[in-house]
Formats: sequence, structure tokens, C-alpha cells
Amino acid sequence: MAVSVQNKERLPELLEKYRITGDINVRNEIVLMYMDLVRIIAVSMHNIYAGYADSDDIINEGVIALMAAIDGFDPDKNVKFETYAGIRIKGAVIDYMRKLDRVPRTLRKLSKQLDDNFARLNSELCRAPTDEELAQSMNMTAAQLSKLMANTAGMITLSFEELLYEDNLDKNMSATGETADSKIYEREKKQVIADAVAALPEKEKQVVTMYYYEKLKYSEIAKVMGITQSRVCQIHSKAMLTLKNKLESYINS
Repeated sequence: MAVSVQNKERLPELLEKYRITGDINVRNEIVLMYMDLVRIIAVSMHNIYAGYADSDDIINEGVIALMAAIDGFDPDKNVKFETYAGIRIKGAVIDYMRKLDRVPRTLRKLSKQLDDNFARLNSELCRAPTDEELAQSMNMTAAQLSKLMANTAGMITLSFEELLYEDNLDKNMSATGETADSKIYEREKKQVIADAVAALPEKEKQVVTMYYYEKLKYSEIAKVMGITQSRVCQIHSKAMLTLKNKLESYINS
């Protein structure tokens, strides 16, 4: 996030001044300093809310969460403000998307079944199941599975984001804040995800890299890869199921 060194140095002073005075102008100055953080989170989750939420509304939710973070930040808990605010903002965006959710109950049930079957097969086979194995477990044809994975891409990705958010909330918002152990845990978790991405099949790795690291939309990824947007959604869904399974295994170990 593009917060200048000078602004970072002023942040403790501004937070303390706002805590003592409650001056809205001071709070607004901090908000302006961290607007890039709100935008980065909004852009990173664009593919999840695209189609049923406006980006301006998402940013507005992020700003409200940022203001709440400024109000609730406790420097004595040994958590960086940027870490604390980022978790609050992402949580607010996830909550907002859940409230707007218009996914039919049948599709949600199938998405849960897909997630469960993937985890079960992954455990039984000691590897990610193939599309054919997944389709068979779902009593579907390959075409039906492809359609399901395309239609549930947003739900599957949101489920992964929720897992990350809840784990970050648990580890970074505790009474002790960031400890030496929690920092080691975060580094290990990032490495687990990086290793899982590196081990993905080439097309899945490409899609995840463009989605998370290059911040491209599904439509943009489709153009780069020369495939349909629906196919991008299918590939991304399969990759996210794998990454979620790896992350859950690490968190629960």
C-alpha cells in the first residue's frame, strides 16, 4: 500500500490525537492516508461481487470499516494498524457480500457438496481429484460439473477468503496481538499457500497468478488465455478448492 514513510511516522501521533480529542478532521486525515488499502481490498475481491454489487458500494463499506478500525484500534495490543485495519475492511466486505447474496438454495447446496466431496477425495487419494472423479462423486456428467464450477466460482472463492479472514482474525485480534509465534505462523501460512499455488496444474496456476497477483478480472484473464470467461471460472474454482483444502489442513494441524 502506498503510504509514505512520512505518513507512517505521523500515524501514531494522529491515532493518539484522535483517541484523546475525537477530532473528526484527524480521523478523516487517517482515512485519506489509508484509502489505497480500501481500494486494494475492493479490487482484489472484484470477481466475487461483480454482477451483484457495485464497486463504489464495496469501497464505501470499506471506508466505514476503516473508520471503525480507527475508533477501535488499541496500540497496546501489539498489532500494526495496517494489519488491524486490513482485517476489519476485508471482514466488512465479506459480510456485505453475504448480505447481498442472491444465490439459489439449490446451487448453494451443490456448492457445499462439491466442497465436501473434493475434501473427501483429496484425503482418500492423497492428491487433488480429477474432474472425472469429482463428477462421478457428484453423480454428474463432465459437462454438468463444468457448469456447476463456473456458476459457483464466486461462492468457492468467497469461502476461501472467509477461511483466511477468520484465521487472521483469530491470530491477530487476540488479546496478545502479534507475537513472535504468530509472526512465524503467518510466514509459514503464506509459504503453504505459495507452495500450493506452485504445485497447481499449469492452467490453474496461471489463473490464480493473474487473479491474485496481477489483480485481473475474469474477463481479462479470459482474453489473455484465449478461452471463455466461463472456462476461467471453472479453472479458478478447481484451483480454489485445492488451495482451500491445503489451507484448512495447515490451520487444523
